[in-house]
Amino acid sequence: MTEEIRQNGKTILTSDDGCSIPVIFNNLIGRNMESDEYKIYLCCVAFRDMGFSAGTIDYYQNGSLFKSGVIPCL
Repeated sequence: MTEEIRQNGKTILTSDDGCSIPVIFNNLIGRNMESDEYKIYLCCVAFRDMGFSAGTIDYYQNGSLFKSGVIPCL
């Protein structure tokens, strides 16, 4: 199964390992971290290293939208 995280219609991350994309998606929407850790993750990893920006992100499985979330503005 191919999984992707897209923002503004563009695929930012993709994998077929079955586990990394759901974890990263939850990290991006703040489900897996406390507030201070989450802010650092967004600034240092999501925005700078991965190329995400604040706004809606979409999680796709095999080309179909599975769920959406929001990366907040800091």
